[in-house]
Amino acid sequence: MGMRSTIDEPAAVATTADAGSEIEPAPADREDDRGVNLSHGPTLLALPGPTMIPDVVLQAMQRPACDIYGGGELEQTTHSILSDLKPLFRTVEARTYLYVANGHGGWEAAISNLFSAGDKVLVLASGRFAIGWGEMASAMGVEVEVLPSPPRGAVDPAAVEARLRADAGGAIKAVLTVQIDTASGVQNDLPSIRAALDAAGHGALFLVDGVASIGCTPFEMDAWGVDLALTGSQKGLMTPPGLAPMAAGPRALEAHASAGLRTRYWDWTFRDGPEHYQKYCGTPPTHLLFGLRRSLDLLLVEEGLEAAWARHRRLARSVRAAIDAWGQEGALECAVLKPEQRSDTVTPVFTAEGLEAEALRQLTAARCGVTLGLQIGDDAPRGRAFRIAHMGHVSAASVMGVLGATEAGMRALGWPIGEGGLSAAAAEMAAALGGHSAGDAASDRAACCD
Repeated sequence: MGMRSTIDEPAAVATTADAGSEIEPAPADREDDRGVNLSHGPTLLALPGPTMIPDVVLQAMQRPACDIYGGGELEQTTHSILSDLKPLFRTVEARTYLYVANGHGGWEAAISNLFSAGDKVLVLASGRFAIGWGEMASAMGVEVEVLPSPPRGAVDPAAVEARLRADAGGAIKAVLTVQIDTASGVQNDLPSIRAALDAAGHGALFLVDGVASIGCTPFEMDAWGVDLALTGSQKGLMTPPGLAPMAAGPRALEAHASAGLRTRYWDWTFRDGPEHYQKYCGTPPTHLLFGLRRSLDLLLVEEGLEAAWARHRRLARSVRAAIDAWGQEGALECAVLKPEQRSDTVTPVFTAEGLEAEALRQLTAARCGVTLGLQIGDDAPRGRAFRIAHMGHVSAASVMGVLGATEAGMRALGWPIGEGGLSAAAAEMAAALGGHSAGDAASDRAACCD
């Protein structure tokens, strides 16, 4: 005798056709699409971290949990990453470390490993983040002096030299700076700062936060005499937040031997131990490691580090060319005043009185699928600043998409922007493709329109 199924038969679904009604066709001549949402499709994240993650990095992380013991694949991955951090930082002399932390954790690791309570450091301010590093040092018992930079500008190496010359007793143990500040958009001239330390004859350590620069713009740890450098996984390294790579040079390692702020978690000496778990002071961040391993392959092997620097440089020029064109009527301008001090990873923009940047950000995110960076820091005019990031996993296509949505948003809001922003950006990109220079392209456009 057969068994009767206990699963009910699906009920018939009533449809419009069953009811005998007809679908009324839309008017063939309908052209009024005002209010349509244009965000349904690929979305673009133009934040200065976390940045967009390549599909191959996500795929490398999409795997089951693995054995963290026994010297297998995971341990090999750790050693390969620590080894490849050296060409990333451009060092043969430094020792590399990898913390389960964000960039702020990297700051604390540096302070803990190098200083004792009461030591003094000089912080070179050029935005928000070097100041933040100094605030962390102060909270840990280090004496902090801040040397301000000119408004909307980079660190002044001459001022650094003068201050260090005045420190005849050598009270200042280290100089702390960022290469790129994502709040201000400033890119500091690290070789000139190094030269200032040398000209002053001062023995202070030179510590650099490269969170927003390493992997995107030239950084030469050994050649520039950097004693300690740190970065984060979530920007140029195209990996989710949570890892803080660090490189400590010989002078930093020497200072570490007498540092009184060392704790077990951050301690380089402990992490130099023979056991794999010591590299992380506990459980390894397994899937982040697989992601970072794949991103380093992309950056160092498949593209090449110097090619990545060139890509960022050209895309940054494209962004700035668009902003210059849009700002012809005074509606907006690059936040950093001197072109040579503008970073190749993020471009903050100041808008004119009455043009609310948050309205633009909300419109592009909700209706265009593009998320622009919001204003941070104290130097920007309140409510009249936004940021366009162009770091990490970015291409001509993604940058043009961001710029196109930004221009569309500004026009929809009625901002009085100048013409030719996207054409100016395209001309910069064309120069990188081996054709006319951007200047020649601009001349050609002018000639055809005379």
